[in-house]
Amino acid sequence: MKIEDISATKEKQKVATISVFAAIAITLGKLIVGLSTMSLGILSEALHSALDFVAAAITYFAVKISDKPADENHHYGHGKFENLSAFIETLLLFITCFWIIYEALHRLISGKTEIEISIWAYIVVIASIIIDYGRSKALMKVAKKYNSQALEADALHFSTDIWSSAVVLIGLICAQFGFFMADSIAALIVAFIVIYIAYRLGKRSIDVLLDRTSIETYKKIEEILINIPEVLTYHNLKIRSSGAYTFVEVNIHVDPKLTIEKAHEISHNVELYICDKINKCEVHVHEEPENDHAKN
Repeated sequence: MKIEDISATKEKQKVATISVFAAIAITLGKLIVGLSTMSLGILSEALHSALDFVAAAITYFAVKISDKPADENHHYGHGKFENLSAFIETLLLFITCFWIIYEALHRLISGKTEIEISIWAYIVVIASIIIDYGRSKALMKVAKKYNSQALEADALHFSTDIWSSAVVLIGLICAQFGFFMADSIAALIVAFIVIYIAYRLGKRSIDVLLDRTSIETYKKIEEILINIPEVLTYHNLKIRSSGAYTFVEVNIHVDPKLTIEKAHEISHNVELYICDKINKCEVHVHEEPENDHAKN
């Protein structure tokens, strides 16, 4: 493994580890206060944070495994462990939402919405917002730096918590003035926020697991190929993603009068151009003689 890859792995594992401990602290705080006040808003947040802890733990192990190099059983490396991790996190989020919606509707229908408000309810929710903000920024920074879907999923979880905690905080303020239904309503809003984020995350992870081609990446590579004069035309451009890595295969047509060495040099340059524009990219180019010099 290259030195820069080792450094990247350590940095990703570091933020993933901090994320795990942050999730533990937030979950315990919300659970204790939620049980003492019987606030559904806080309890739903506690369950949400508990699943964030599970998700953070999954992310940690996914990041650790995904950076392992290719072997005889995994020719394209272990990157899809990250995508699988993101998909599992999505399922956990949906499970959370179903429970929150059921409990909130049950309380609203039965009329049992009264809760006991204490100063600790405000402290734990505000502290949660501050911690979530710091963690989401740190995770997203590293996720973008190394194109890590698992860390991005974790960052989305914490950023979602910020909004859901803010909704719960509003619900607590309303309950303080006797509008106890606001707590259950806040819980429902939290659930719908999480469903929206989970849908986006799940769709993206499924697309990668099913090798769906990124249109943006495809067009970017097409533009590179079109602007290389030595490439007369091309076909069979194929792209697949695995974790932070992108794998590209393409057949290019070159002047049949060229020597084997020159044709190979052109193929090598094509690989360099593509890798220069797309981070963590592996390219395989096959060159063929072209009789029709019209470019594609």
